[in-house]
Amino acid sequence: MKSIRRITLTPAGSGFTLLELMVVIVILGILAMVVAPRIMQDPEKAKVTRAKMDIEALSTAVNRFKLDVGHYPTAEQGLAALVTAPSNAEDAARWSKGGYLEKKKVPKDPWGHEYVYASPGVHGDFDITSYGADGQAGGEDFNADINSWEIE
Repeated sequence: MKSIRRITLTPAGSGFTLLELMVVIVILGILAMVVAPRIMQDPEKAKVTRAKMDIEALSTAVNRFKLDVGHYPTAEQGLAALVTAPSNAEDAARWSKGGYLEKKKVPKDPWGHEYVYASPGVHGDFDITSYGADGQAGGEDFNADINSWEIE
């Protein structure tokens, strides 16, 4: 009787058993249950960080506007003065061609609300504020206001 030879592409015993695969799947499931809640909170932290960065960039642009034009944008002009030339001919002549913001538009805060600009400000020459996730003044946690004078 002839013996039948088995031809394999892998050495015998080099595969995973069903038990080993199930252990790996259980470990991955446990890791997902522990890590997922932490990841879900990070988007809100990222939005707060982005709002702070936007406010710093807007503050820099407002200061550049003042260096060129000689005064801060008025409350009536608002942050739009950073992308739209002033109607006053004297100010328009000194205004930087192309504006003061890279994307040529005033960004909204990460929650889709307009940044609030005041000039003169209560806390300085101007104030820039994001009202946070709820879009209302005040609040706590992710609904808290993010203010230009509080950013370090």
